[in-house]
Amino acid sequence: MAGGGFTDAGNLKRAHLYEYRITPYFIFACIVAALGGSLFGYDLGVSGGVTSMDDFLKEFFPKIYRRKQEHLKETDYCKYDNQILTLFTSSLYFAGLVSTFGASYVTRTKGRRASILVGAVSFFLGAILNAAAVNILMLIIGRILLGVGIGFGNQAVPLYLSETAPAKIRGAVNQLFQLTTCLGILVATLINYGTEKIHPWGWRLSLGLATIPAVLMFVGGLFLPETPNSLVEQGKLEEGKRALIKIRGTPNVDAEFADLVEASEAARAVKHPFRNLLKRKNRPQLVIGALGIPAFQQLTGNNSILFYAPVMFQSLGFGSGAALYSSVITSAALVVAALISMAFVDKFGRRAFFLEAGAEMFCYMVAVAITLALKFGEGQELPKGLGMFLVIIICLFVLAYGRSWGPLGWLVPSELFPLETRSAGQSMVVCVNLFFTAVIAQCFLVSLCHLKYGIFLLFAGLILIMSSFIFFLLPETKQVPIEEVYLLWQNHWFWKKIVGDGSERELEGKQP
Repeated sequence: MAGGGFTDAGNLKRAHLYEYRITPYFIFACIVAALGGSLFGYDLGVSGGVTSMDDFLKEFFPKIYRRKQEHLKETDYCKYDNQILTLFTSSLYFAGLVSTFGASYVTRTKGRRASILVGAVSFFLGAILNAAAVNILMLIIGRILLGVGIGFGNQAVPLYLSETAPAKIRGAVNQLFQLTTCLGILVATLINYGTEKIHPWGWRLSLGLATIPAVLMFVGGLFLPETPNSLVEQGKLEEGKRALIKIRGTPNVDAEFADLVEASEAARAVKHPFRNLLKRKNRPQLVIGALGIPAFQQLTGNNSILFYAPVMFQSLGFGSGAALYSSVITSAALVVAALISMAFVDKFGRRAFFLEAGAEMFCYMVAVAITLALKFGEGQELPKGLGMFLVIIICLFVLAYGRSWGPLGWLVPSELFPLETRSAGQSMVVCVNLFFTAVIAQCFLVSLCHLKYGIFLLFAGLILIMSSFIFFLLPETKQVPIEEVYLLWQNHWFWKKIVGDGSERELEGKQP
């Protein structure tokens, strides 16, 4: 089939023998781990709001504040075009990009839980420094510490959730990460809406409250169980089996544990996991999971809208309060979308969500571009009706993104990698994701200034390309056990030409 082959559970090795029950222990582990998403979400939500606050701009970016007041004297698209201001946002993502390689080592050798704790501590320190900042240097150093926290958290949390979850509900469980990210964005936007009215230190409160999710994640992380996959990978077989029995809520885990041990033996034979990613047998995971999906997730344009929603709405002629209010609406749409995705992704599958939402997102970006091209220009505010139309279109776009590329951009890569390259692969995912996040953050406002409405047409074209990528190259992974996903490539119309029939894996497994 042209859209990408898939493998039935019946064709997999031991999947039909897996047993599980949903236990309070399992629920606790998932909720605590998923708090990692709230760090990422809170920062995404708080950054754009703070950079549109007058008190913040007066203290650190007085030139932008003065330019903002001279509303009619220049193109509205260019009002916030300042590379130091965008560096405030993007420095975090560059720091996260670098730190994820350290996170890979910690996650593989010390466990997923250790990376989660390191991420919480670093994020806490960054939030304190940002709230107390008296100059731009303190702001940037604080952002770098926040970035290290996000690098470690985003590396470990999706892995933790995918490894802890039973195959049949892995999609919904993994998307707890996206749900807490969306809730973090919504809470941050609501906080910005309140703190904007507190003069002159409201922005400090917005930045400082980032300590709360960090504290929750750290305290919860102290009681978090390690994943059975990680324990087996570290050679702690008995401890791994006990953890699997406790998490699954049943003693009948022999089939799943056998798959874990088998995967672990292959993992221990790999001395250089990053180099191993380049092998032919791992080519699909490299192209789709490590490079394609994380890059495309950012190139949808959604995070640009979330970073700069308050700034963008002000540029489009909304007042400061109205701009933040509009951002609250778009953030709420993201939470609703995450709930929709959690409810249905294990029923309809990953590909259906990617492709249906991609078609919608393409149409919405074209609609925004046409509206701005016809009705928005030099020193001219949008009519109120058209402004509301844009808010609705952007909300619909966020709804589509929030049930597809948002959650699936983390879920699908975390499902694809075999245990021997999983930590290295997830580091690549986070690295590529944060690299494109940083580039988009750094370039969006200057691109908005120079390309004007064309920036939205550019995103529309990219959405078309990424939807084609999914249609032709991604097999369906729903309800496939994580240690048996590699079998999908051997049955896929395209990838089977690259990876063959698995004989390379068999030979490697037999080598001493």
